[in-house]
Amino acid sequence: MAIKVSLFFLLLSIVGCQSAYYSAMEKVGKHKRDILIDRVESATESQEEAKEEFKNALEQFSALVNFDGGELQQQYEMSNNHYHTSKVAADDVTARINAIEDVAEALFNEWHDELDQFTNQSLKRQSQSRYRETQNRYASVIESMWNAERRMQPILNALKDNMLYLKHNLNARAIGELKTEYKLIEQDVERLINEMNSSINKSQTFIKSLKAT
Repeated sequence: MAIKVSLFFLLLSIVGCQSAYYSAMEKVGKHKRDILIDRVESATESQEEAKEEFKNALEQFSALVNFDGGELQQQYEMSNNHYHTSKVAADDVTARINAIEDVAEALFNEWHDELDQFTNQSLKRQSQSRYRETQNRYASVIESMWNAERRMQPILNALKDNMLYLKHNLNARAIGELKTEYKLIEQDVERLINEMNSSINKSQTFIKSLKAT
């Protein structure tokens, strides 16, 4: 019970901090819509970086499984480093998507509440129409982001499993046994890149629509 109460007050403090942040930003002329644009742009940049990190990790893993002489330990360490770098990039993407959801919720709640303040019904209908249109576009963008995000963890899990296996069995025979694993990871990375590209394109279109309104 005590843990639930503590979590409740922790959530309240987080919400309170966010509200205070948005209020402070509005006082200097930066509104929730502007913050949403900034966060979508940042998430898009993070997706681009993550995409490159996963491609690099795949290329290094390919070099490892096709090992033909040289320093095997060095190839393993390079592959392991690429796995950890990819994980950091993936965590950054997740954090930035969560940040988008936070400001979007605040923006749409405020917009919805302010609709009742209109006295001019024509302007109210126009604002309601833009509200629904923006919400629908946002829903498509955030869904696309999460779809791409969900493809990262299985790849990270596979890379980690392979790194652990090689850590325990670092020899040419073990390397050869992972060639099938590489093919599976390669297919997953290709799907991830496609999902990322789709998400990035939707995000860029969404940003343009926000800047135009």
